[in-house]
Amino acid sequence: MLDAIRDFFRHSLATREADPSEDAHRLQLATAALMLEMSRVDGEVAEAEEQAMRTALEERFGLDRAAVEALLALAESEARESAGDYAFTSLINKGFSAEEKVRVIEYMWQIAYADGHVDAHENHFMRKLADLLYISRADYAAAKKRARGG
Repeated sequence: MLDAIRDFFRHSLATREADPSEDAHRLQLATAALMLEMSRVDGEVAEAEEQAMRTALEERFGLDRAAVEALLALAESEARESAGDYAFTSLINKGFSAEEKVRVIEYMWQIAYADGHVDAHENHFMRKLADLLYISRADYAAAKKRARGG
């Protein structure tokens, strides 16, 4: 899997001024995997959720559409092989500042809200992620409010 990640970033992002370190690439993959899980947690993936996820990845990492699609394909594979969310949140905890982690939570909420409703599974998943990312209740609530447009 790491070879596939390295190849993806070596070929897809060779002309970009992206961080060349493997850790940065793994961080992108971890974030994308959690976003994929967020889009599926309620049992159905709405087109609006997929679009919100792609937009968030483009914005957060400065990737073009083709790079986002390749990243999501890798994230799909990695998520299938993963034993749980801890591996992904651990990478995010090590690689992102507190402010960046709150921004990830905000992106996740944008994905949850994209289809017009948030169900109990999505709420539970978000609370679990916030706990694994050590996000305070105040920051969690503020990110949720911003994602809602309020």
